[in-house]
Amino acid sequence: MEITKRQAFRLLTSAYLQKSSKLIQGKIWFQIHQRSWVQNNRPFSSSILLQPQTIVTRSKKQRNVCIRRSSFLTSRPLVLSNENGVPIIRSPYQDIDVPDVSFSEFVFSKLDEYKKVTCMVDHVTGRSYTCSELKECAIKVASALKRLGLKKGNTLLVFMSNCPEYAMVFLACGVIGVAVSTANPVYTPMEIQKQLEHSEATVIVSMSTMVGIVKEAIKFSKTLQTNVKEIIVVGKAEACRPFSTLLEDDGSAFPDNVDICPRTDIIALPYSSGTTGLPKGVMLTHSNLVANLLQLCRGPMQLSPERDTLIGLLPFYHIYGMVVVQFGPIIQGVKLVILPKFEPLVFLSAIQQHQITYMHLVPPLALFLAKSPLVNNFKINSVKTIICGAAPLGEGVTNEVNNRIGAELCQAYGLTETSPLISYDIAPAKVGTVGRMAPSTEVMLIDTLTGNPVLPGKEGELLVRGPQVMKGYLKNSEATSNTIRDGWLHTGDQAMYDLEGYIKISDRLKELIKYKGYQIAPAELEAVLCTHPAVQDAAVIGIRAGDEVGEIPQAFVVCKPNINAKEEELLTYVSENVAPYKKIRGGIKFVDQIPKTASGKILRRLLKEQL
Repeated sequence: MEITKRQAFRLLTSAYLQKSSKLIQGKIWFQIHQRSWVQNNRPFSSSILLQPQTIVTRSKKQRNVCIRRSSFLTSRPLVLSNENGVPIIRSPYQDIDVPDVSFSEFVFSKLDEYKKVTCMVDHVTGRSYTCSELKECAIKVASALKRLGLKKGNTLLVFMSNCPEYAMVFLACGVIGVAVSTANPVYTPMEIQKQLEHSEATVIVSMSTMVGIVKEAIKFSKTLQTNVKEIIVVGKAEACRPFSTLLEDDGSAFPDNVDICPRTDIIALPYSSGTTGLPKGVMLTHSNLVANLLQLCRGPMQLSPERDTLIGLLPFYHIYGMVVVQFGPIIQGVKLVILPKFEPLVFLSAIQQHQITYMHLVPPLALFLAKSPLVNNFKINSVKTIICGAAPLGEGVTNEVNNRIGAELCQAYGLTETSPLISYDIAPAKVGTVGRMAPSTEVMLIDTLTGNPVLPGKEGELLVRGPQVMKGYLKNSEATSNTIRDGWLHTGDQAMYDLEGYIKISDRLKELIKYKGYQIAPAELEAVLCTHPAVQDAAVIGIRAGDEVGEIPQAFVVCKPNINAKEEELLTYVSENVAPYKKIRGGIKFVDQIPKTASGKILRRLLKEQL
């Protein structure tokens, strides 16, 4: 179908009129540079340009909103086409220059800038650290790890809940050139065993309350009995080195001359299922993380030492907690109040006691703030901004939180594979979107059937490129090449965009199940089910279970001939072999066969139609 000048003008005018009814101040104007209009569903090559002259705000009756305007906004075009006529959505913020330094060098330079500022407080124990103290501890840990034989190219696995030692280990490894692989603290021995074997970690840092799981994993693996050289624990445990002994090191073995190539050497190795399949090691370089931290500081997530205090509740093993929550405030001289896990009364008392102004949350926590009667018993009106990520958040919950506690709740979007930040919103939020691109980030949307780019307001798969995009998947070149093609990372998420550069995530093309912000890979549960002696074949899908939890797994099972299995037996079997959040809460349906393509791919759409 031909796209005419008149149709283009109507599209732009309509978009402007819809917005103008909500504007209080500011103006936007459009400039169209026509080169050619192409027929037959091919990419158009006109350039659609939007130039914001001022920051657009919406009317909002809130008692406590702190409008975070960015000084880094530009007036450049946000949507334009490349040489092939493909529309590219750009960031409204100034580009970043990523310095050629290691992650630890970058963070150390910021710690030197805010030496006397308290950067971390453990809410449970009361321990606190200034920026200079954190750097000193990291240097001692690096020296101690060097004495234990860790060197560039090795991997260390961290199996802990949130605590100050997390950052110390991370920074120490960055100095030595060691990759840090992070594991979920609720993992079972089998899950830890798989990650240890795949990552080839030689040293483990854990806690005395969790180290039993590590020992159990090692006991049943000859590979780990050979590979793992040292287990270090926060606290005390038999046959383990206390973390406190690392802090007693004099720092004289601090390796200040390790030859690290920031753009290729790996600093972080979190595990993600990507768009499909089993968990994969995501190789993030020093430059990836430095770039993402700089992207944080250039937009609406920019913090102020004089104004802000941030709560560290999201788990540090997860890429969001690891980078955005743990190091985002530290490099800006902002205090981070650390919580090891979510306990409603502890969470609310921490906000009240420390006068928290800024929070990163996931949808279940946002729902707690919107619905729980406990919130009424605490003074939490210090909170000015809440950023919600990990899964889409409904407009209703967003408005409830905004109205109840008087803070602006915005959404952010990212992936483990993008370190994680791709886009974020700016207060006052454009509700229902995940904001606009982070600095130096570009996205493109393509039709999932034809591969052709889509116009504003139309759905397509979101592709992203920028300095935060991963190096690839560890030992999995096939998955890497399937995910990153022609320089673009295929997110597996379906989205749409408007002419102001705002992105709305509309659906997921990928198979992952999102349960309370956690990612569950169907293939992982299928693999566990198929190890049961009664199971011939299995498939798992996600089914909706309300706003509070999102989706839950449901399984379809084919039993072996002449063998009958009971649902409760299989549910118990899976529960014993996976983390609690991965349980098959949707139940099991026994079927004669699993529908598959000729190549063996499970047709999950047909399974959903059976429900």
